[in-house]
Amino acid sequence: MAIRAAAAAGVEALLVTHPADVRYLTGFTGSNGALAMAGGRACLFTDGRYKTQAKTEAKGLRVVVEQKAATVLAVEWLVAAGVKRCGFDAAQTSVAGLDKLRKTLPGSLRRAFFVPVEGLVARLREVKDADEIVLVRRAADLGCKLFEGVLEHVVAGAPEVEVAAALEFKARMAGASAMSFETIVASGERSALPHGHATAATLPRRGFCTLDFGVLLEGYCSDMTRTVHLGKANQQEWDVYHSVLEAQKAAVAAVAPGISCGDVDEAARSVLRRDKLDRFFSHSTGHGVGLEIHEGPRLAAKQKQVLEAGMVVTIEPGVYLPGEFGIRIEDMVLVTQSGGEVLTAASPKAWIEL
Repeated sequence: MAIRAAAAAGVEALLVTHPADVRYLTGFTGSNGALAMAGGRACLFTDGRYKTQAKTEAKGLRVVVEQKAATVLAVEWLVAAGVKRCGFDAAQTSVAGLDKLRKTLPGSLRRAFFVPVEGLVARLREVKDADEIVLVRRAADLGCKLFEGVLEHVVAGAPEVEVAAALEFKARMAGASAMSFETIVASGERSALPHGHATAATLPRRGFCTLDFGVLLEGYCSDMTRTVHLGKANQQEWDVYHSVLEAQKAAVAAVAPGISCGDVDEAARSVLRRDKLDRFFSHSTGHGVGLEIHEGPRLAAKQKQVLEAGMVVTIEPGVYLPGEFGIRIEDMVLVTQSGGEVLTAASPKAWIEL
């Protein structure tokens, strides 16, 4: 599949170095690997730390283990195979890294050998197969269970970092290998920070607390956000929360194969526009999730890419009133043949007042 995509991009070979892409194509989970693909052949290069691991995980694939840089070995293999034009992901390769690789080439090849094919493997990863969907479901299910368990720690006076630590401890005890990103616990006025990472600030006696978190389970990520209120809310807080909830539900309902990412974004944004809150929605409506926490597609204004069955996306509109409060509600949604299936539905997003 990757070689066909490379050929369509006008290259005869492919050099893959981004760890998530290498894992997707080979199963190898090590931190140092380079995959070379050309002429119906493929070879994985790594170092001595991963000798046993690479041969166990990358079954059916030739594995070369040497102390020499994996990328250099891969380029040498491609040159020996007679390759003249090799695709590489410019989004994952630094200028210095590319310059280093070019220096390993014979002078006659340096100018035209490397051809940027940005995001080629990443685009293949956007549509998950049945096995991947099973793993994403498991990660999403664990996230829902964690939310249920962490609410007992969301109490006035508790430091945000302690709430985050409790959630992360429960995640590791439940089998997560890591969190898929730094846990966000933002309360009171800090809830108006879209990415308000947990601090020593204490949860207020009255106000919102936003929890945005995800786990890494069997290599796949989850991502969800719930916002709860401590104490008795006022009318403005109640109204804004339900505007965000309606916007989120509208965007979820818009998810279906063939629908553009921009249209899903507009479904959420139009509700907030009606309620004169759209100027306080400062980010895109969602993104893809899989081996990485942020993948394609991007659900944002004017994005023309269309959704396809098998994609997993987040739907996460928010409203952030500086100096007052913020609210975000996020679900993971699987694009099916008939619409969208919420993978985090087991976790309630209706109003919660603690």
